[in-house]
Amino acid sequence: MKRIFIPAASGISKWIVGLLCFFPPLFLILSISMIPLVELRGTILLWGAGFPFEGFPYPDGWLKIYVVSVIGNMIPIPLLLLFFPWVEKKLRRWGTFERFFDRLFARTKSKASRSVEKYEELALLLFVALPLPVTGAWTGSLVAYLFGLDRSKSLIFIFLGVLTAGAIMLVLVLISPWVALVIIAGLTVMLVALGRGGEGGKKRRVRRKRKTGREGKRRREMPSRR
Repeated sequence: MKRIFIPAASGISKWIVGLLCFFPPLFLILSISMIPLVELRGTILLWGAGFPFEGFPYPDGWLKIYVVSVIGNMIPIPLLLLFFPWVEKKLRRWGTFERFFDRLFARTKSKASRSVEKYEELALLLFVALPLPVTGAWTGSLVAYLFGLDRSKSLIFIFLGVLTAGAIMLVLVLISPWVALVIIAGLTVMLVALGRGGEGGKKRRVRRKRKTGREGKRRREMPSRR
């Protein structure tokens, strides 16, 4: 099966690959899986695309890459759930971080508000299980904190979501790395388009409501002018 990644690529990509190959494969897989937005889906995609993780051959090393990626993805999650309130409180002392948190919380709540409020931890599991750049264990931890979900339950359901996301990515990558890329990119574009459409519809409703309110006010004022 032809793979995407080209270890002999020229220029900066070759330099980056050479630099990363100095690190032990186990350390590299754990580290990449801990990165926000990338997480285990990025690690598994890199593995399937041909990144030279020594000792994790494609496709025979699928179980090893799956287990190590799940472990790496979950390492920071208990710390996030435990210390996020303290970190937020400390960082909000600076105006830049306060604005950052306000925007981050608003965006996160808008993405998950209805489903999480109704189904709580089950919605959290489904949110984490979607192998997309905007979902995952890091965002799931933030959602759990914002909606005041139980930490222990949230940790369990985030773990189940990570297992599911890893399994989905593994199946797609074993079929073909191109299949995984196309599906993830397509779903991401679709969700972004739906989100913008929803925001646009909301803005149009607000403008329509304001216009209706102004027209009603004019009608009420007309008899008094006469």
